[in-house]
Amino acid sequence: MNKYFERLYNGVIKENPTLVLMLGMCPTLAVSTRAMNGIGMGLSTTAVLILSNFVISALRKLIPDQVRLPSYIVIVASLVTVTELLIQAYIPSLYEALGIYIPLIVVNCIILGRAEAYANKNTPGLAVMDGLGMGLGFTVALTLAGAVRELLGNGSVFGINVLPEGVEPIGIFVQPPGAFLVIALFIAIMNAIGIKTRQRKLVEEGCGGECATCSAPCGETEEVDKK
Repeated sequence: MNKYFERLYNGVIKENPTLVLMLGMCPTLAVSTRAMNGIGMGLSTTAVLILSNFVISALRKLIPDQVRLPSYIVIVASLVTVTELLIQAYIPSLYEALGIYIPLIVVNCIILGRAEAYANKNTPGLAVMDGLGMGLGFTVALTLAGAVRELLGNGSVFGINVLPEGVEPIGIFVQPPGAFLVIALFIAIMNAIGIKTRQRKLVEEGCGGECATCSAPCGETEEVDKK
């Protein structure tokens, strides 16, 4: 697999920051009451991720280790300020919906985590693709959560009413408990897919899964599971 495409795949599926790595949960739980809010927050974070990864990767050999994290925060804060002003100027309705969570992108653990774990160790091209993949993964998770919560809690998706007449929405899904329920459901689905994949790998390597009657050592099985 091409290493650039791999960064996209990892960010959206294999290492999804919300559903797999469990990062950025604060904005995920807070702004995912509507699908449009999820897209707005996700794309805003994606833009900051791409630009911050690029700048940090380009300057990685010039930033001293002693001031590495403060430098990252200054770079990210500058980009977030520009993003916030653009949203306020051109999409005021989204700005009002997202509120304080736009400036809080500065301390979003996804951005600082990718800067520390990837951008400062790789070339600008790979860093940009990593930021794009993580941003898209974050956007997908927010949008799906927002769509489900909006559908169940308001009976609409992207503001369009889709529930049949006479069917009452479940109001709890647009409240904080609903966010935990929906995100937990998505995480359970991701885990179930991962478990099936690992089981399939074990079967392909010759393990029948009958551990109680198996006398062979499990060293090879453990190595397959780690992969």
